Amino acid sequence: MAGSDKAGKSPNRGGPISRRQARKRAVEMMYEAAQRGADAVTLLADRVGSVEVDPIGDYTISLVEGVTGRKAQIDELLSEHAQGWTLDRMPPVDLAVLRVGVYELLWAPDVPDPVAIDEAVGLAKELSTDDSPRFVNGVLGRIGTIADRLRAVL
Repeated sequence: MAGSDKAGKSPNRGGPISRRQARKRAVEMMYEAAQRGADAVTLLADRVGSVEVDPIGDYTISLVEGVTGRKAQIDELLSEHAQGWTLDRMPPVDLAVLRVGVYELLWAPDVPDPVAIDEAVGLAKELSTDDSPRFVNGVLGRIGTIADRLRAVL
């Protein structure tokens, strides 16, 4: 079935993938790219349409491209609001979760702020340490309190 659409450029785009699955996949790709010292969009491009990997949904693509395109802004916000933590000290999975969370919080207008935070906390619970959900919730909560002001200037 996958790869049978010869007319389209990327036969695996847009499969029946939930937003929750798409977020998890985006976090996994960003984590993998960071561990390899690679660009997440390049890694993504290598995977989209490949029959060797599970289909990659459009929302995963949007998240990886969006986070990568705004990484400097996102990292600046995380540095400012992750009290007592530098980006280098954060567990890499937490950093990937936070980047997706900040992107959704500020640049995904169809995702309500509480949903962006809750989904990031859920990913931290599923993918990281016992302390990670509280950490992710705290950082995104601080950014969430000023999200409207940030959206107006970013």
